[in-house]
Amino acid sequence: MAREMADKSPMLLAYLSRSEGWTTASELAEHLGVSTRTVRSYVTAVKVAAAPLDVILSSPDGYRLNRDAHAEYAQRDRAADRIGTPRERVTFLVTRLTHSGVELDVHELAASLFVSESTIEADLRQVRALAREAGLELIREGDHVRLDGPDAGHRRIVSRLFSDEQAHGLIDLQRVQDSFGIDDLSGFKTDVMAVLEGQGYTINEFGLDRVLLHTAIAVERSRGSALAAEAPEPGDAVAKDLDRLIAERFDTRLPEGELVALTALLTTRAGTRVVERGEVGEHVDVLRRIVGRAQEEFLVDLDDDAFLTRLSAHVGNLLVRAREGVGNPNPLARTIKSSYPLTYELAVFVAAEIQREFTITIGEDEIAYIALHIGSHLERRSTHGERLTCVLVSPGYHDIAELLERRILPALGDDVVIDRVLTRTDVDPAALHTDLIISTVPWEVRPANVVIVQPIPTDADLDAVRGAISRIRRQRRRRAIADQLLLYFDDALFFRDLTERDAEAVIRVLGERMRERGIIDDDYLDGVLERERISSTAFTEWLAVPHALTMSAKRTAIAIALYENPIPWGEATVQVVALVAFSAKDRASFQTVFEQFVEVFSDRTDVQRLLRASTDFPAYIDELVRLIDE
Repeated sequence: MAREMADKSPMLLAYLSRSEGWTTASELAEHLGVSTRTVRSYVTAVKVAAAPLDVILSSPDGYRLNRDAHAEYAQRDRAADRIGTPRERVTFLVTRLTHSGVELDVHELAASLFVSESTIEADLRQVRALAREAGLELIREGDHVRLDGPDAGHRRIVSRLFSDEQAHGLIDLQRVQDSFGIDDLSGFKTDVMAVLEGQGYTINEFGLDRVLLHTAIAVERSRGSALAAEAPEPGDAVAKDLDRLIAERFDTRLPEGELVALTALLTTRAGTRVVERGEVGEHVDVLRRIVGRAQEEFLVDLDDDAFLTRLSAHVGNLLVRAREGVGNPNPLARTIKSSYPLTYELAVFVAAEIQREFTITIGEDEIAYIALHIGSHLERRSTHGERLTCVLVSPGYHDIAELLERRILPALGDDVVIDRVLTRTDVDPAALHTDLIISTVPWEVRPANVVIVQPIPTDADLDAVRGAISRIRRQRRRRAIADQLLLYFDDALFFRDLTERDAEAVIRVLGERMRERGIIDDDYLDGVLERERISSTAFTEWLAVPHALTMSAKRTAIAIALYENPIPWGEATVQVVALVAFSAKDRASFQTVFEQFVEVFSDRTDVQRLLRASTDFPAYIDELVRLIDE
């Protein structure tokens, strides 16, 4: 990126990359924690740096990423190999220092990077701090510096820097390849995948890319090493194949300890051994008890031997990683958390139980992997709810009605059934009791569930039909919880712009009001704080839903705190905090209410409208009802 850019310019580009439509300056300002004027300066800086490419498009509606230009700009920027920001200099220094036996001259570094020696000294202080976190030591002897410590530490520090640089946690293999002078890392990846599959492993590509980063570091450090040349033939099948591939691809061998460590990474972070049919996983009995407790608490069906077997294999690797203090970054974590809050919540419950059973700590990335297992199992068992009904209205003329039906069917999917086809012109749409009406009659006055299409529908017509189906499903889901949800609110549990802006302090204020009203006790409040420590309850970029893992409140209630300006919550910022207390008798309602409540607050425009309108509790309820009914 432009080296004169402020640090948050990459954050701006990352936010725009996740947005499909136009994003206003005020929304970007809220996300970045800066003024709209600063946002405009970031945009200008990007445009100047990217010229002649038009990376960010501007309009009265805000800003949008020109994705083709952005991809070309990123590629051009990589090729330029410029080093200017403090972060880039630190990455450069660490990468150079991890090369086997390298010492760097401080004066030469300053001259080659076109910065002052005092700037290099400041960069080295950051390198020293990172090194200590990785179990290494930055040694200074006169004008020369070097990194001392175990190979695992060298891998750890470089891995962290590369991981921190990648948007959404994805590793850029081309950058790794360029940084370490390794040819065709992608081809090596293909070979490694074939080895793992041949040895009976399923592959986690996100984990594999990080192992490839470790491989690049190990290969570079092993070149010319006597220990590598004298390494004995490995006995483990995966290690043997890995040793062969590295020799063939990179013309070197790894020292025995490095090969063993890399093989362990490969088989615990990139691969999970497939359990054969009839084989019982190592931790199945413990997981069966944990899953049983989850079923009782959430009223979901997780009783399936195949699911438990797959989860057991995953947990086996998770335990190895946890005990060795290494994580397995999951670039899907944020998406899973915001898009499937109930599934994520189930995963948090299971993770908390695993932590207690095995005395380990599980982070959010690992929780998200557990959520993938749970979500895929629930999807296999899902019936996708009640099907929508549809009526086609197409006045008779030859076989036009039949052509309409054939053209429309693919857009309806499996969850919508055509109830009737009416071929008359005098149909009253208000008299048709159905979920969706698709008509070629251009009614000027028509209900909201009517979509007007051409006699032979265009692609735009089909998109309109799909959009109507999505809208009707959303309305149905929301209306199903509207009456129930409103029962849980109380004007005594409504707050605007509390002075408290720290997550724990906000939870305590809301929890104390609930405790005063006899809704929860101190144990329940402790449970809310414990749940928050396991994983932040900021499910969207505007909403946090703190709650306990057990449904032990005396009655179900929701305390709401609205903030005009965002407050920090974990690694996110939010403007709506909803402390949810569920009682055991409302356990059956938890799934619907929890998931739909998060959905209602998932759209930024809706949230901002709600915040503006909610000057007091009655206004909040009125606006929430309008929001749900839309």
